Amino acid sequence: MLKKVDHLGIAVRSLEAALAFYRDAAGLAVAHVEEVPDQRVKVAMIPVGDTRIELLEPTDPESPVAKSIESRGEGLHHVAFLVDDIEAALAQLAATGVRLIDATPRQGAGGARIAFVHPKSSFGVLYELCQR
Repeated sequence: MLKKVDHLGIAVRSLEAALAFYRDAAGLAVAHVEEVPDQRVKVAMIPVGDTRIELLEPTDPESPVAKSIESRGEGLHHVAFLVDDIEAALAQLAATGVRLIDATPRQGAGGARIAFVHPKSSFGVLYELCQR
């Protein structure tokens, strides 16, 4: 079901401050920056080999990413796995009793269809399923 790690989501207070490290110090190129209003974040996608780093800056202090930063600080927010069929993946997880945040996919950055698995079902790690 899981094809590969698609991206690592990293919650940051400021994209510009984070890019000073990823772009300027580490020499990585930013593929694109976009706002995802539904999730109340601004994202910067940075390719690293065949995966990406997704920097997430909250655009609303009440957004899930803002609340994550408030409670845990900046850092790793989620691990995203690429899947071929997100509905089938969600159905398989639900059938085995996995708790889902999203029972149906929603629109994510870069035109992807995404859904999140609750960290209480995945040993404290927030997982995202991603279909491109």
